[in-house]
Amino acid sequence: MKIRLSKEFSFEMAHALKDYDGKCRHIHGHSFKLVVTVIGEPIEDDKSPKNGMVIDYGDLKKIVNKLIVDQYDHALVLPEKSELIAKLEDTDLHTIILPFQPTSEKMLEHFAKMLQKELPKSLKLFSLKLHETATSFAEWFAEDN
Repeated sequence: MKIRLSKEFSFEMAHALKDYDGKCRHIHGHSFKLVVTVIGEPIEDDKSPKNGMVIDYGDLKKIVNKLIVDQYDHALVLPEKSELIAKLEDTDLHTIILPFQPTSEKMLEHFAKMLQKELPKSLKLFSLKLHETATSFAEWFAEDN
């Protein structure tokens, strides 16, 4: 029997969108909320301390924190062709330069690729939901990709 299991994560991140025609072209930040949902079958092994679990929430937390939260929390994320990069070279800002526009949509694609490589083989990434604000979010579903 397949079960979906979800865990929610929060992090603060700033970004700027290159050549955007609105306010988001300027450096600005968000309190992001990421919901990670995996799908799998509960472990059926009376000798396992994880018996009955699809994955231990703590194990999922370790994976997501290592790949995403610890990297992106309180970071400034910019696309590699941003003119802002040169202006920030002599600062000690935690800056991440990506080969794409750091929109919620593209960040989800990036997060999905990273998570799919690191999840245990017994699990599949089912979906991701990234809230940029309390009322605005993007979603990624494995079945759509």
